[in-house]
Amino acid sequence: MSRALDASLFVLLAVLWGFSFPAISIGLEYLPPLLFAAARYDIAAVLLLAAAVVRVEKWRPTARNDLAAVAGGGIFLIAGNGLLFLGQQTVPSGVAAILQGLVPILTALWAIPLLGERLSPLGAVGAAIGFLGVGLVVQPDPGNLLAGDTAARLLIVGQVCSVALGGVLIQRAGPTLEQLPLVGWSMLVGGLVLHAVSLGAGEFPSADVLGPVSIGALLYLGVFATAIAFMIYFSILEEHGAFEAALIGYLVPIVATIASVFLLGEEIGVLTVGGFGLVAVGFVLLKRRALAEAVGFSTGVSSP
Repeated sequence: MSRALDASLFVLLAVLWGFSFPAISIGLEYLPPLLFAAARYDIAAVLLLAAAVVRVEKWRPTARNDLAAVAGGGIFLIAGNGLLFLGQQTVPSGVAAILQGLVPILTALWAIPLLGERLSPLGAVGAAIGFLGVGLVVQPDPGNLLAGDTAARLLIVGQVCSVALGGVLIQRAGPTLEQLPLVGWSMLVGGLVLHAVSLGAGEFPSADVLGPVSIGALLYLGVFATAIAFMIYFSILEEHGAFEAALIGYLVPIVATIASVFLLGEEIGVLTVGGFGLVAVGFVLLKRRALAEAVGFSTGVSSP
């Protein structure tokens, strides 16, 4: 891919994922959260698996490691996003997007017990700074964690923990299945889990919640922000690797915040912006060697 095309795909993916947060907020005005999340992944699973059938020779998971990866990805990486939909019922979409910046930090922490990776002292400082930033974003009341939308923000932190765990579990399983069918099957499993939880929570679909706005939000999320976005992500991942692809996660909150301010009239406080800055600093400290290698320098230290 040319540099111009690389940059265009990078920005396009950030825009597609960034606009997904206000789209969730809009759809939640009409649709129950868990059912909404399940339907998003239903649509994406059908499209991605259809693409896998056409483009991939081996598209069905049969080996034990592939099944383990699909299960881990479906339950934690995909179904865990139901917590995001629950949280965004009261949390501004820009704030929800900012909290996603914690994913790379938590991924590195999950990799310590599950993948046997080590955390250097400076990496530990980076993780601590990242969590301090999350504290500024969540702004919990120690005397009442249920006050305001603190509980909802903590739900989104739980979603971030689940997504990070799902990514590590997939890596631990060591799947041989290509990424396109792997993600498609994971979304199918995650969607089924969300449907089961939705039914258990008493969410039942009704025709009166369906309209142009709710259907538009659902189609945008399922088709553009999930199926098409993941196809673009695969292209970037194949060309540049996982680390540079992960950097998109720090452009997405900026897009989401701008979109939420102009489309939804949301306000993002100074503490929230400062918290995002600390999360980014924590990420830089935690992944300093990979960053240095990405720009052509060497730190001379081992990876955290």
